[in-house]
Amino acid sequence: MNRSVVVIISFLVDLCMPVKDLLKLDNGVQLKATLRVFNGDEKLFGPGKLELLEYIQETGSISQAAKNMGLSYKKAWDMVNSLNQLCKSPIVQAQTGGVKGGKTVLTPHGLELMEAFRILQKNFQQFLEEQLPLFLGK
Repeated sequence: MNRSVVVIISFLVDLCMPVKDLLKLDNGVQLKATLRVFNGDEKLFGPGKLELLEYIQETGSISQAAKNMGLSYKKAWDMVNSLNQLCKSPIVQAQTGGVKGGKTVLTPHGLELMEAFRILQKNFQQFLEEQLPLFLGK
């Protein structure tokens, strides 16, 4: 089944005075923000969990993914466990067996979540870039 997520963000910037008159500006002014998805008050997903899933996908190991990120194994495991608990179906699963033992894999739902978040990040960044001229009064 091919599903897509559509997020529409509407935001009106109404400044009484252009910020350009307040700031010493050069050509390096940027708007930066970190996008995170919450379920109630609990953080469901953000750049850290995306990076962790990317490393798990690359290495097949929560332990190695944690090392690559400079996290303790417990912290990485807690992040994975949180994702699996907050979602309707598992995002990450352990597979047992094999000559070298088991490995950790992303489920199809995990891959969908990663892709949906990447698209949301891209759209969010585009939104910020569109807002910059309004913020600067250009």
